[in-house]
Amino acid sequence: MARSQIELLVMYQDIDLMLQEITQEERDMGFKMKGSKELEKAKKELEKKIKPQFLRSYQRLSTRYKYSIAPVKDGTCLGCFAKLPTSHNARGKKEETIYKCENCGRILYWIE
Repeated sequence: MARSQIELLVMYQDIDLMLQEITQEERDMGFKMKGSKELEKAKKELEKKIKPQFLRSYQRLSTRYKYSIAPVKDGTCLGCFAKLPTSHNARGKKEETIYKCENCGRILYWIE
């Protein structure tokens, strides 16, 4: 089963954050940690599956925010806690389009 672009982006963000944590821990502790090569490989594989325009959008946002992709619950962006327009809620749950928060600009995905 093919995953949606948003699911792939969320996985990509998770791997990206894990790699950042590993890098920070290696700097703090002074020695290499295991697993970073496997994470890099998984990240490269995901890059191939994500549409280039979505990946560029994520990468642009990741320079601004630690979490570039934010969940939406009850019509609220959980990145900045702004209430979203009702038109986003109905369409965002089912479409294969990326929606961004009008307040913070993060990529949105809906949770129940």
